Amino acid sequence: MTVTHRTTATVADGPPTRAGTTKGRDFRLFWLGQTTSKLGSSVSAVALPLVAVATLDASTFQVALLAAFSWLPWLLIGLPAGAWVDRLPRRPLMIVCDLLCLAVFVSIPVAWWLGTLTLTHLFTAALLTGTAGVFLETAYQVFVPTLLARPELPAGNARLQSTESAAQVAGPGVAGVVTQVFGAVMGLLVDAASFLVSALCLLGIRTRESVHRGARRPLRAEVVEGLRFVVRDPYLRVLTVYGATSNLALMGYQAVLVVFLVREVGVTPGLVGGLVAATSLGGVLGAATGSALGRRLGTARTLLAAALLTPPFGLLLPLAEPGWRLALGIAGLAVLVAGLSAGNVVKGSFRQAYVPHGLLGRVTVSMQLLNYGTIPLGALIGGALGATVGLRATIWLTMAAVVAAGWIVLFGPLRHSRDLPVQPG
Repeated sequence: MTVTHRTTATVADGPPTRAGTTKGRDFRLFWLGQTTSKLGSSVSAVALPLVAVATLDASTFQVALLAAFSWLPWLLIGLPAGAWVDRLPRRPLMIVCDLLCLAVFVSIPVAWWLGTLTLTHLFTAALLTGTAGVFLETAYQVFVPTLLARPELPAGNARLQSTESAAQVAGPGVAGVVTQVFGAVMGLLVDAASFLVSALCLLGIRTRESVHRGARRPLRAEVVEGLRFVVRDPYLRVLTVYGATSNLALMGYQAVLVVFLVREVGVTPGLVGGLVAATSLGGVLGAATGSALGRRLGTARTLLAAALLTPPFGLLLPLAEPGWRLALGIAGLAVLVAGLSAGNVVKGSFRQAYVPHGLLGRVTVSMQLLNYGTIPLGALIGGALGATVGLRATIWLTMAAVVAAGWIVLFGPLRHSRDLPVQPG
């Protein structure tokens, strides 16, 4: 969920939103819809590969390819999507995307009941929902400053990130229970229902957006403007390269994690959801403390700590075996996720306050083009490695790459600063 028309600077710089105002009510609706949507997405993130593995007997590479299709739209339509989001009213756009995802996820159980479900159907579903996700994620980033004043952005993003992490804790557990009792296919109906709730919450938002009414330039010129802003800015540039490299490595292990736990460690499909939920507990802690750490340590220092100090704990995951070593591996992964979550809170608030609002959609998608565009490549690399060198070796290699990616943040102004700037220099 996410969206509305372009908001002027007076919205972002206005007084704090009080709980009794329209914007306070609208932010709560947005928060509810976003949390519900993330809960459903975290269910399907486990249920969809389990459908491929348990129902259609997919290979390791096919499961990784499924993840790649989910993220491929960032490479295909990412840049023009950012320009479209800056031009269009975002709330109606998000509602349409929510309803599209609802229809796609309902189609999978229907096909299963009819005996016509295939891997091609799953790949198509991943591609369609991934396309909708490009617009949802971009519009979401632009829409939050419509509902929150600039001083409220860190707290608001921390709240959104915390509940998103909580949804990621609950979602795999729900997926595990539903899979154990009803089968993996039924878990996708949970995600379908979450998109319906998200659309209804968006329909209830009353805050009006102001659409940019200036002279329209060619789409290509607007896309280039967003790219140029990112390339020329030293903070956004290093964060983009770090995010792209980190996501490439992270997706390498995530693409084979379910297969690794089921086929290498011997975990039952029902327990997989619970283990993934346990790692997301770190995300809850990281999101809850991200803004507080930014105030106490400095936002730049918090980003450095998140990038450099928590990834080495992920090296415990490939040591997982049945028993206490499995618990140790999951705990290490939880610490890694905590650092990522805390860093995301700081980065999201920084970008929303730092970038001129008329450019925010294009700048966001320009960064995400690389940040998310490397994810399908990482999934393919993880799948190819898993099929050739083995699942455990793949986890070792990709986790080592996650650790190495953190050092990229030192190649920029972050290491010289306590706090990130509030506007371009």
